[in-house]
Amino acid sequence: MMGVPSVGKAEAFGPSARRLMGRLAPHWVAVTAVIVAGIISVGLSALGPRVLGRATDILFGGVIGAQMPASISREAAIAAARAGGNEQIASLLSGIDFVPGQGVDFEAMGRVLLIVLAIYLGSAVLSFLQSFVLNEVVQRTVRRLRNEVEEKLNRLPLRYFDKQPRGELLSRVTNDIDNVAQSLQQTLSQMLSSLLTVIFVLIMMFSISPLLSLVALLSIPVTMVVAGTIMSRSRVQFIEQWRSTGTLNSRVEETYSGFELVKVFGRQREVQEAFEKENDSLYQASFRAQFLSGLIMPAAFFIGNVSYAAVAVIGGLRVASGVITLGDVQAFIQYSRQFSQPVTQLASMANLLQSGVASAERVFELLDAEEESDESAKTPSLGRAEGRVVFEQASFRYEPDRPLIEDLSLTVEPGQTVAIVGPTGAGKTTLVNLIMRFYELDSGKITLDGLNIADLRRDELRENIGMVLQDTWLYKGTICENIAYGKLDATEDEIMEAARAAYVDRFVHSLPDGYDTLIDDEGGTVSAGEKQLITIARAFLADPPVLILDEATSSVDTRTELLLQQAMLALRGKRTSFVIAHRLSTITGADMILVMEQGRIVERGTHAELVAAGGAYARLYEAQFVGAVSEEVAA
Repeated sequence: MMGVPSVGKAEAFGPSARRLMGRLAPHWVAVTAVIVAGIISVGLSALGPRVLGRATDILFGGVIGAQMPASISREAAIAAARAGGNEQIASLLSGIDFVPGQGVDFEAMGRVLLIVLAIYLGSAVLSFLQSFVLNEVVQRTVRRLRNEVEEKLNRLPLRYFDKQPRGELLSRVTNDIDNVAQSLQQTLSQMLSSLLTVIFVLIMMFSISPLLSLVALLSIPVTMVVAGTIMSRSRVQFIEQWRSTGTLNSRVEETYSGFELVKVFGRQREVQEAFEKENDSLYQASFRAQFLSGLIMPAAFFIGNVSYAAVAVIGGLRVASGVITLGDVQAFIQYSRQFSQPVTQLASMANLLQSGVASAERVFELLDAEEESDESAKTPSLGRAEGRVVFEQASFRYEPDRPLIEDLSLTVEPGQTVAIVGPTGAGKTTLVNLIMRFYELDSGKITLDGLNIADLRRDELRENIGMVLQDTWLYKGTICENIAYGKLDATEDEIMEAARAAYVDRFVHSLPDGYDTLIDDEGGTVSAGEKQLITIARAFLADPPVLILDEATSSVDTRTELLLQQAMLALRGKRTSFVIAHRLSTITGADMILVMEQGRIVERGTHAELVAAGGAYARLYEAQFVGAVSEEVAA
């Protein structure tokens, strides 16, 4: 299995976070509304404790006033306490708004409580609207991101997919995008509210007591140092967690794609051990990431509680000295609690945002991958081709130091069937992929009807080429729908004609639902050979002037192989055909056979000519013939 590409590290957090936030720009009106609603909501919420503090002062003042005779004034009561040597009581009374002989003013308290109710109700409504709108913005942003990734995948060259394990790619497209969505959803609203709460609460705290505010603020640098230390360590673990997730996905996809082979060779134990190793790596990375991130909240709560206790003690002393009222202390204690909570939440949300940005970096790496060249400016110029294909000194390499096809020259006339044989890695599949422009030549050129295919638009080129892949692919649908995939506007008669040409009708009538039988990529009720016939019928329906069969008969039984040969003999006069096969018996009727070794054509000619020459093809044919005879004798 290929290794998983490394993921960008922490130094890319800033640019990646800005890029992620920049994706909210198309919804700037909604984002502005969210910010405004957040400011008003948090502002109202911050005003609540101060108003409640006024209710406490009314209650405390009424209790004190009820204990004094109505015959004296407030000033006289304070002076009497001071004259009696009770300076501390005098200071306390000077900070209380009371009327001697008068109890609690419940009417005034009722008005205050109604104001508080209106404040908190308005704050709650605005907070709900803020969350609702932000959720819509995030979901639309993530939907657009998924669409961009899907469109990007369609623009990436085949070379990119050759270097990416499918499980790793799927992890970026699914897990990482889901994590980005979750992180944005959970952090944006909370971080905005927490940041605004800190600002408004600080304003209210300093308006009550600058001294108590400074005491409360001492917790911030301590919390930041602790949270920053933990975050720097957990960030690396979150990146490793998502890298391990991609590796595990690749392992699962690889294993279950070839599960039958695993069972045939009895490799279940080895596969299980490899899975457990990858799963353990993911467990270790996830445990470390979650353990470290889980330390932030307890540490921040501890620091906040210490600060809270200090505020309570110093605040009580300030009330006793008459500098502030009891209601002010009550409000400040609430503000102190409100202040420590958003600071703690900011630290926690920042850690969650780190995880989201780590995933966003992986998605952005995919979006930034080099694409196929843009061809929107090219005008269609080919139309329906006749099918003359010419290679002129074509060279191609996957890696700079590993040439695969070198200086290849070849002319194929319209209607000819060209068979390509050779050992694994000889360049057979690469040669036909170059015709399709799945890869671009390093030098030389390939022409179709005299036109350089590099000058043609890929869509018009591929409209003229039908291809049956080595691994047959069927989507979930009926047999009829799968055949029609080659020509979406095909009539029923055209579909039936293609099915007959590929001998699909030979087996489809034995199925309970005939052409309406549901199948998928696993085949379902049809065999591997029958799947091959369906994909060939799909290519026949498209009726391209050039046909490529890549290992088209390598997984077909003898009876089906004969049906395919008959179909090819009937249709090869209409189209230029390139056939790659391991079974040389399928290509004996080809107009030209190319024998490739290390990217070069070492022999070319008809079957009879090559057998008579006694070269590489003759040796390969003899080996297969002897093997086939041995199998028949053994049977």
